[in-house]
Amino acid sequence: MEYDGPRVLPRMGDTPWGRTSFSLVLLLFVDLDPQLAALWPLGGFFVLRTTGTPRPPLTTLARAYEDGVSGEGGNALTFRVRKVAAALRAPEERIAASIAQQGLAARLWSVTLGCAALYGRVPDLDPGLLHWDPDGSAPDDLWLPAVRPLPADSATLADLVLHAHLEPLARALHTRHRVAPGLLWGNAASALAGAARQLAGWAHGHGREEVAARALALTADLLAHPLLAGTGTLTGTAFRRRSCCLYYRLPGGGVCGDCCFTRPPRSSPRAASG
Repeated sequence: MEYDGPRVLPRMGDTPWGRTSFSLVLLLFVDLDPQLAALWPLGGFFVLRTTGTPRPPLTTLARAYEDGVSGEGGNALTFRVRKVAAALRAPEERIAASIAQQGLAARLWSVTLGCAALYGRVPDLDPGLLHWDPDGSAPDDLWLPAVRPLPADSATLADLVLHAHLEPLARALHTRHRVAPGLLWGNAASALAGAARQLAGWAHGHGREEVAARALALTADLLAHPLLAGTGTLTGTAFRRRSCCLYYRLPGGGVCGDCCFTRPPRSSPRAASG
C-alpha cells in the first residue's frame, strides 16, 4: 500500500443534504490495495474477495436485481429469500425477504464504510461489477474482479450503496415479496449503524480513534440522506429504529437491540410489514 499523505477532513462533513461541518480531523490514508487487506482484521462481513475466479461463475447483483423484479433468469434473489426462509423456518417469505435484505445491506455498508474509514477511498461497487453468490455466506458471498478507487465522501457512499444497490433491491423485494418500503429503509439504516458500531468498536480497541471518528461522521451524514432520514435515531454508536424487521415473527424470535418495540407485539399474519 502506498502512503497517500495526510488530509484534513470535516468530522461531520458538509453534505448535499444540508449538514454543516463543525470540527476537523486529521487522517492518514493509504491507497486501496488490490486485496483490500486492511479490512481483514474487522471480520468476515467487512471482507471483500477481489482475487481468483469464483467457481461456478456468479451472477452480478445488477442481474439479480433485474431478475428479482421480472422473475426471469435464475432469480437469485428468490433463491436467497427461500434459503433464509428454510434456515429460519419463516412462516412467511416476506419475513425472510426482510432478513435477507438486511444481511446484504450490512455487507455493502461494511465494505464501503470500512474502506472509507481506513483508506480514505472506496472501491467502485457498481452492481454490474460486483458478483454475488446467493447460496454463500460472508466473506465468500461477494466478489469484485477489479478494485477501482473512488472518493470516500458521504455523497459517493450514498450513490454506491443507496442508489446503485439498495433502491433496486427494495423495488425487487417489494414487487416479489410485498415487503413495505419503510421496513426496508429501516433495515438499511440499521445495517449502516451496525457496521459503524462494529467498526468504531474495533478502532477504539486498537487505538485508531481517527477511524472511529470518520466512520461515525459518515454514518451520521448518511442517516440524514432523504432515503434514510426519519428511519431512527443515532446516539453515539447506539441506534434506535422506527420500524421492525419482523424477526420477532420467526419461531423463537424476539426483538432486536435497535427495534422500535421493547417486546414482541401481538400481530396478525395480515398486519402491515412496515
